[in-house]
Amino acid sequence: MTWRRSSLVSQAFEIEVYGCRYTIRGEAEESYVRELGRHVDEQMHKLATKMRNATPMQLAVLTAINLADERAQVLKEQQEHADELDRRATGLIESIQETIRSAR
Repeated sequence: MTWRRSSLVSQAFEIEVYGCRYTIRGEAEESYVRELGRHVDEQMHKLATKMRNATPMQLAVLTAINLADERAQVLKEQQEHADELDRRATGLIESIQETIRSAR
């Protein structure tokens, strides 16, 4: 799923999440916000099948925690990849510098 946010003129539209309608106002593309809403709705329904006695508020909070955890994991992985790229770049620079020194 690819999400894209862009600056547009402020607008209002409705989305539905877990059977409730919400009016969203902002500058994001409507399709982007609808996709976010669909994702949250999907996650809440997925939790609801595992937690049949949970209230909608409990499901919403647990969904928010799960999505925050997913985001944190992605950010951690991105940082690990950036650190690895930095290590590789440093190693390549050192190798090039050594090759240049040896060629003199």
